[in-house]
Amino acid sequence: MPFFRPRLLIATFPLLMLLGCEGSEPSITQLEPPEPGGILSVATRNSATTYHLDRDGTPAGPEHDLIESFAAANDWQVEWKLFESTSEVLQALKDGEIQLAAAGLTHLPSRDEHFTQGPTHTNIVEQLVCHRDLRPLPRQVEEMAGVDIRVTADSSYAEKLQSLVNQYTGIVFEEDPRTTEILLTEVAEKRIDCTLADSNIVRVVRRHFPHLEVAMNLTSGDRLGWYLPPDHQALAELANQWMESSDGQENIAGVIQHYYAYIGEFDFVDLRALNQRIDERLPNFLDLFLEAEDDTGMPADLLAALAYQESNWDPQAVSPTGVRGIMMLTQNTAESLGVDNRLNPAAAIDGGARYLADRHQRLPDTLPEPDRTYLALASYNIGRGHVLDARQLARELGKNPDSWEDMKEVLPLKADKRYYPQTRYGYARGYEPVHYVQRIRNYQDVISAAMVWLPLEDD
Repeated sequence: MPFFRPRLLIATFPLLMLLGCEGSEPSITQLEPPEPGGILSVATRNSATTYHLDRDGTPAGPEHDLIESFAAANDWQVEWKLFESTSEVLQALKDGEIQLAAAGLTHLPSRDEHFTQGPTHTNIVEQLVCHRDLRPLPRQVEEMAGVDIRVTADSSYAEKLQSLVNQYTGIVFEEDPRTTEILLTEVAEKRIDCTLADSNIVRVVRRHFPHLEVAMNLTSGDRLGWYLPPDHQALAELANQWMESSDGQENIAGVIQHYYAYIGEFDFVDLRALNQRIDERLPNFLDLFLEAEDDTGMPADLLAALAYQESNWDPQAVSPTGVRGIMMLTQNTAESLGVDNRLNPAAAIDGGARYLADRHQRLPDTLPEPDRTYLALASYNIGRGHVLDARQLARELGKNPDSWEDMKEVLPLKADKRYYPQTRYGYARGYEPVHYVQRIRNYQDVISAAMVWLPLEDD
């Protein structure tokens, strides 16, 4: 009898795990920053672009990572308070329940009047997002008249639309207490025509719902950042100093690389096919990926993403170069792993997982995650010898061989005649593993979300 995991709309945003705040709490009257060893009380909301729990139940997200680094730099512990909506976060600021809000808030003059402005960290534009089947799609502001538009209540989107209502005839909109991510889901399922969302949110969510279409940009550029209650200037100044410091800038760059940089240009056909195959093919192999995770420690969603990149989950796949099966193993690799039949999905997935685990294990113990996993994937794609060559090249060029960001620049040099003749293993299409890892990371996000609700067999 199959066992079904609870289905969420988007697992990347664990919307049913909102903790909120129970009961009434005393207002924070402390105007000075916490003492060393003290607690920084921070409000946020649950989403992929702010704060969420990853597949291991560990807190993650752009705002989470920046706040934790800021707190660590000042020897503070963070007390996270999760709210369901932007309006609730702003109300917590107004009521003095928290010392700082880090919830993907756009800096606006209207907010500056009521709260203390903190530092900014992310550039975005506000986008009108509709279902691609809506006809006609509004491509000019004037064409928004008569369109069913709903946006998150008390948001920058509502403020922007109100300014358009005051300038143009026929534009109407409704404010909705639900989150932007849920409203994007409503658009994808054709329950409403359009909504507004920040471009970073659209970039993440659109991979799960490829029928979302960006109709137009409604701003030329805004900044997301932190806010504090009134009269918290000392803490705001400390936050600004940290964000502008080398430590702060390095953390911002790390957040961009970790959460956004690998998401390539939107490919409707590719993502539509992925989402269709998640429904049609992945359930046939999910148990095998989970078993392989138990046996090797390689995450099931990563293995599934690797298999999709290799074969689109086709166990009978055969390439012109002779690699075969759902994990596209070479004959030599299969023999070394004891895989007699590469077209047998159980044997192939087990073998591919063990091969990736071996690539992972052979890297230096000092190499951190997630860089270690990305280099293991590159080794799966291009071969361990070429990855070792690229690591040596990185040292010679003053790059960090343990940093995937540096290795993304060095690996393509394996195809450059100025460099590859001096390497042990010679020429290789070194640009391929860079794109290979990027695509697998992108697929993994979408697959990880789907695995929350896909059926499993009883043990």
